[in-house]
Amino acid sequence: MRRAGVRFSTFADAAAPGILVAQGVGRLGNWFNQELFGAPTTLPWGLEISPEFQPAGDPVGTLYHPTFLYEMLWTFAGAALLLWLDRRYRLGHGRVFWLYVLIYTSGRVWIEMLRIDPAETVLGLRLNVWTSIVVGLGALVAFILVGRRHHGREPGPQLPSTDDAQTPHKDGEAEVDASA
Repeated sequence: MRRAGVRFSTFADAAAPGILVAQGVGRLGNWFNQELFGAPTTLPWGLEISPEFQPAGDPVGTLYHPTFLYEMLWTFAGAALLLWLDRRYRLGHGRVFWLYVLIYTSGRVWIEMLRIDPAETVLGLRLNVWTSIVVGLGALVAFILVGRRHHGREPGPQLPSTDDAQTPHKDGEAEVDASA
């Protein structure tokens, strides 16, 4: 980013909604692989898993929470929320990225609590839940601190230069900036 002369915070803010959409699309693989599903359910959208992938002892035909579907929907909704919040409040300075982390980790907390696959537990909760809580709280703190320091968007995606009248080219020559 530095070589290209672009602020990392601007890039991270621009990438955040797309990352959420990509994570959601990636969850389709869990459906095809019949993995990472949740606890048994009687809900009408419960997922039937092939007997070879079911937990031992569950009767054939048991329906399970489709946690990967929940996560996919959560990430798509999160991407839409990020876009709306950024347009409404003109966040900038990395705050869209920190909101992405907060949205993603908060979804992971409740989704992880539905899952039944084996996982390390600490104080009765899955390690992934604790990780999401800690990272989510860190993102919240970063969002607040950046918000106190900066208001509105950056003046532009380019890093401030020492010589505003010239922009270096890859070949070392300088190009005069017509706006200066």
